[in-house]
Formats: sequence, structure tokens, C-alpha cells
Amino acid sequence: MSKLPKANKFIDLSDYGRPAARIISTALKDTRFTPIHVTIGFIISGLFAVVCIIYGYYWLAAFFLIFKSILDAADGELARIKQTPSYTGRYLDSVADIILNAIIFLALWQITDANIWYTILAFLGIQLQGTLYNYYYVILRNRFNGDTTSRIFEDSTPIALKGEKQKNVNTLFRLYKLFYGSFDKTIYFLDQSAPKGKILPKWLMTALSTFGLGFQLLIIAVMLVVGLKEFIIPFFISYSVMVFIFIIIRKLL
Repeated sequence: MSKLPKANKFIDLSDYGRPAARIISTALKDTRFTPIHVTIGFIISGLFAVVCIIYGYYWLAAFFLIFKSILDAADGELARIKQTPSYTGRYLDSVADIILNAIIFLALWQITDANIWYTILAFLGIQLQGTLYNYYYVILRNRFNGDTTSRIFEDSTPIALKGEKQKNVNTLFRLYKLFYGSFDKTIYFLDQSAPKGKILPKWLMTALSTFGLGFQLLIIAVMLVVGLKEFIIPFFISYSVMVFIFIIIRKLL
């Protein structure tokens, strides 16, 4: 199931795992496995990737990073197939992503000569990149698809949906605000008019999809296996400049 109507779809470079995710979610449709179980699966895959990075098994690390991306797409696919959307799953997914990202970059710092402050800067950079992409993508989804669990402004605790507990939603929303609040505020400050602006062209959304977590993990995986581990952190620092370039482009359209 697509997040967007056919007429508004664009080539999402970060969503390469979607075909495999659909196979997995279809296989789990009539089982007791829930989207939360799949989310736990991608957390485990991400942790396996970290262990492989630290011990120098870069091909295995690449596999688990990509498998993590596939499962990251599969939990949402399963929620849509089973028609069980939840804020619990939405925020757990995001909280797990940012914690795993931090651990992955600490592992990269461990195996390279990168300065810890550059490592932190690279981590902040990828989070800002991902926040910009999600900001524009959620605006698009809300405008055309009526997505209920993805909100443009995460400024208040949502009411739990059927089948989930409000206590869980409250806890995970607080964690989401703790981890993502500053990034959301920064992007909104930089481009406050985006929700009321024109629809972003497909080519720009495709370019922005290089900021998606799936594509970021793919870059890390490729650079690990081709022997460019020392360049991963500098790359993400420098590529963060594109945040400002993409915002300028959107404002000029």
C-alpha cells in the first residue's frame, strides 16, 4: 500500500526496501506478528550492524543496515495492511531510529580517526537532513492522503487510536519531543511557509529523498564495503549544506 495517491508518487531513493517490505508484511498479514514486532526486528538488525562495524565485518554490517531499512518500511506496511495504525508504532519507530543512528555513528567514530566533535556534528547533520525530508514529505502526505499518524506539527500529545494505550502514547511522545523537538523547531524556523506553499515537484522530492534514513544507511553500507570508512563522517557533515540549498530552492519555486 502506498503512502501517496498514484498521481503524486515520486521516485523515493530512500525507499529501495519497499518491495521486500511488502513481501514481508504480506507474509505476516494473517499471523500474530504486529508492526511493533517488526519494529523490534529492525532494532535488533541495527544492533547487529553496529557489532559488525566494530569488529570489522563490513559486508555483514552492510547487510544488516540494509535489512534494517527493509524492516523499517515493513512495520508501516504491515500496519496499513492490517489497518492498525498507531501512534505507539509511529513514535517507537522514530525514537528507535535516532538512538540507533547515534550508536552507529559512535561505532564509526570507534573504527576511524574522526574527532568526536566531528562525529557529533555528522550525527546532528543526518538528523537535520532527515527532519527536512520528513517535513516536506508529511506535508505532501497530509495534503493528499489524509495520513492520521504523521502530523506536520508534533506540538501536542495525540489521542490514542483504537487498540493502543494512551499511557504508551504519552511516554513515547515525550521521548519523541526530547529527541526530535530541537530538529523540528530548527527546520520549521528555516522554512515556516512550507505547509502553505505550492506542492513540491516530484524531481525535488526525489532529490530530497537522499536525506531519507534508508538512503543514508545505504551510503554508510557502501562506503564501508568499498574501504571508505574514513570518509563517512566528513561526507555527512559536508552534505548537510544541502539542507539550506533545498530550502532555498523550495522558496524560489
